Amino acid sequence: MSLPRLGLTTGEPAGVGPELLVRLAQRAWPCALAAFGDVALLQQAAQHLQLPLTVIPTTTDSHWPHHQPGQLLCVSVALAGWVTPGQLERNHAGFVIAQLQQAAAAALAGEIDAIVTNPVHKGIINDSGLPFSGHTEFFAACAANVPVLMLLATEGLRVALATTHLPLRAVADAITAPRLQQTLLLLHRELQQRFALAAPRIAVLCLNPHAGEGGHLGDEEIRVIEPVLRDLRVRGLNLIGPLSADTAFNTDKLAQYDCYLAMYHDQGLPVLKARGFHRSVNITLGLPFIRTSVDHGTALDLAGRGLADVASLCYATEMALDLIAKRAA
Repeated sequence: MSLPRLGLTTGEPAGVGPELLVRLAQRAWPCALAAFGDVALLQQAAQHLQLPLTVIPTTTDSHWPHHQPGQLLCVSVALAGWVTPGQLERNHAGFVIAQLQQAAAAALAGEIDAIVTNPVHKGIINDSGLPFSGHTEFFAACAANVPVLMLLATEGLRVALATTHLPLRAVADAITAPRLQQTLLLLHRELQQRFALAAPRIAVLCLNPHAGEGGHLGDEEIRVIEPVLRDLRVRGLNLIGPLSADTAFNTDKLAQYDCYLAMYHDQGLPVLKARGFHRSVNITLGLPFIRTSVDHGTALDLAGRGLADVASLCYATEMALDLIAKRAA
């Protein structure tokens, strides 16, 4: 296999992303690495951390050499003004969006093998006048609005989300039979193709407490979830549920399932992050390219203090390389 090429985004420039890239670049990696970002910003972060870093400008269509510790290739994305760590500025939103656009274009063109993203701040991007609901939705739009699915993984646990960044009051209306069926088919296919699981065992969580108590605590299980599961089981999918979320993650049950499907963001992710924070990764399924990400936010309170933990970005990089190897195999 040829040398894998990974593109890493800087994320919110006032957050911990620049520092994490500097720390990541100190390690040996069996691939070529390039950041999408601003050369001066990365050098500033390295100086603040008192770590050696040679930033080498490059382009996505250039030859990328094997990564060497203390060096980092950089596809230039210009900043609009000075960055103060920890202080959000609306005029930096265009820089954040430009990183993602350039990385997506390179991945779609086959110039890079995977995108690894650092955290962005959705609020400041929207405050600037640029509508943005998240990386997952953004990359789906770049890829002609293909159906996508958010999956987070840590050691011994994978959790996919039937809905992502929605207000809680909108979740129930978003869980329709067609959407749930599409989600489960996509999850089944991607677990087979990306993770080499021949017959993935998917645990499907309920929406309501205690799976609705026979309709007394909500009827979405009866009307929507159970009929979809029955239909897909006939088509050969190994689906368990709907399971009550308060007991589905018991330690003795984790080994029984290859993946969980949670109905909404805060149903499944608190469990996963409690189990493996800084050792978990966000993966976008359904895209025509590999995208992984850290499991945390911009950590503005840590930015510029030299306290940011690079473990999650390292794990996201490791996962991207693993997915590239599985795809090649």
